[in-house]
Amino acid sequence: MLLYAARRDHVVRLIQPALAIGTWMIGDRFSDSTLAYQGYGRGLPVADLLTLHRFALGDFAPDLTLILDLPVAEGFARAAVRAGGPDRFERLDRAFHERLRQGFRRIAADNPKRCVVVDAAGDRDAVHRAVLAAVSARLGISLE
Repeated sequence: MLLYAARRDHVVRLIQPALAIGTWMIGDRFSDSTLAYQGYGRGLPVADLLTLHRFALGDFAPDLTLILDLPVAEGFARAAVRAGGPDRFERLDRAFHERLRQGFRRIAADNPKRCVVVDAAGDRDAVHRAVLAAVSARLGISLE
């Protein structure tokens, strides 16, 4: 409940006022992450999480959600070479991460008008180009 209360506060105090004056907003996580991590990953009832979202935010949702998809083994390999060591989610087992990946893919399949799955297995430049292409195509803007 606290997570959804904080999200509502963030939307009401920052996001909606910015959108009202025409400012573009970009975020790195939102309700799909909660659904994927808590529902698909940790096994909380997805229907209950969706009910909490509707209670806290109504039908508020991003115009576009990019899901950077990466095989779990490659994600672990990339995390292993980063400085600072694994975070609390990276320390969770492979099965959790498989459920998480499938959860994000399910969310994308269930929301094709809003979600774009980007293959994140390529190099940084290829992923960057794919993200720009998806944003350009979905939002009708040029990012060249």
